[in-house]
Amino acid sequence: MRPAYLSAARFLQLGRESAVEGESRAALDLLTEALDTLRVLPPERTRDVLLSHVHLAFFQTLIMLGEDEADEHLHLGVSYARSTRDPLARAIAQECLSGLDAVL
Repeated sequence: MRPAYLSAARFLQLGRESAVEGESRAALDLLTEALDTLRVLPPERTRDVLLSHVHLAFFQTLIMLGEDEADEHLHLGVSYARSTRDPLARAIAQECLSGLDAVL
């Protein structure tokens, strides 16, 4: 299972980098790869932490594109961040939620 986690983490990293560079479609493709890799693994903390990060990265990228499905990724990312209690995932989730308050 470790190689799957490493692959998912690498797809996540590359997806974030692509989003920062303005290559949103490439970012979404990479994040989809990460999500597909993680969804086939059995539930455990490492998988759930990575799922939180992937869903929150999806949300951030989709918001930049103005896509409607962003809310579902926010909901899932926040849920995983809360259940895993991962400090970084929780901080990112809080940042995403704070950004929504500013927009509303």
